[in-house]
Amino acid sequence: MSNSTPGKTTAIVAYITIVGCLIAITMNIEPKNDFARFHTRQAFGIHVLFHALAILLTYTGLAYLSIVIYLFYLIIWVYGFLQALNEKTRPLPILGKYFQKWFTFIS
Repeated sequence: MSNSTPGKTTAIVAYITIVGCLIAITMNIEPKNDFARFHTRQAFGIHVLFHALAILLTYTGLAYLSIVIYLFYLIIWVYGFLQALNEKTRPLPILGKYFQKWFTFIS
């Protein structure tokens, strides 16, 4: 794997489950990297959104919609992961700008 962009490894790790995202946050403490920060926020938003929707659907009795949630999660996860692999900082459609705004504590 070529690591031409600083922070690329951290950005990729962020997309590997929510635990990977937490590891990426600690990896980016010192030295701070804007590319890694961008993708860590995007990945954190993807994972939190998925878990929140899964909990919401379970408690509302709409668990049969879980297939739709998994497909949505998979599509936005692949999009974000490919952006990290291709060394781009294009936010996710619709939600990406909000993830950057909401998760400013990830620095």
